Amino acid sequence: MIQDLGTIDRPLLLFGGPYGNLEATRALLAEAARLGIPPARTICTGDIVAYCADAQATSRLVMESGIHVVMGNCEESLGMAADACGCGFEDGSACDLMAARWYRHALETLAPAARAWMAARPRFIRFTMAGRRFLVVHGAASAINRFVFPATSAAEKQAELALAGVDAIVAGHSGLPFTQNIGRRLWHNPGAIGLPANDGTPRVWYSVLAPSADGIEIGHRPLGYDHLTAARKIRAAGLPAAYAEALESGLWPSDEIMPLADRARRGQALAFRDQLWPTGLRAAAA
Repeated sequence: MIQDLGTIDRPLLLFGGPYGNLEATRALLAEAARLGIPPARTICTGDIVAYCADAQATSRLVMESGIHVVMGNCEESLGMAADACGCGFEDGSACDLMAARWYRHALETLAPAARAWMAARPRFIRFTMAGRRFLVVHGAASAINRFVFPATSAAEKQAELALAGVDAIVAGHSGLPFTQNIGRRLWHNPGAIGLPANDGTPRVWYSVLAPSADGIEIGHRPLGYDHLTAARKIRAAGLPAAYAEALESGLWPSDEIMPLADRARRGQALAFRDQLWPTGLRAAAA
């Protein structure tokens, strides 16, 4: 299912991966209100529930907020009560073994209404801004759980953009915020709010896209929140302590899924400058 938001001519807030982190989700929604960006112009790239402790409370908060949410692999799996999260981790890997624990916790604590809501999420959201055609996906156009990182090759990103037939893809799943020009097209990941970005700080990330006379202003924004409370809840729920430690240290418990070039940046605090995507570079039709 594709949800079409039509033309958006005012600032749009994007974020991914609440991961059951209630404190971060509250902070994000408060930030959207502070910026004057309403739910109708707020989009989540999916995975409302994952590593953190508050699966039901976070789902309820997002459901009641009225924001737009793309189906992630967690929504897909939880919506059908599948045996596993479908994250795409290698069988037997550290991430795969820890996922079994938080996924079971999520299945046991989510209300049927929340799982039904997850099952009804659109797989894609599209919109137009400043004449550019955007598609919001969870992982990639080709697969809901495909990992696309900053160091993933430009050729792979170009193939996904061509498959989608758009000027820009907004994606989540990888958990790292980045924006890359791929020829005349764009790949944008606003980052996740449920876990830090493996950069050695407890901050999490979202982004704002704003149309202007010259094109689209793209801004990656850090978000602080009560990460210590979220970490305590993970431990109290008996979930993997490695995720509580990640909220505190800003470092992932495992980076085995990442390309080597991205692993090499582990612990390096992220910093972004706002950038302009000029309308003069309008992509040709796919």
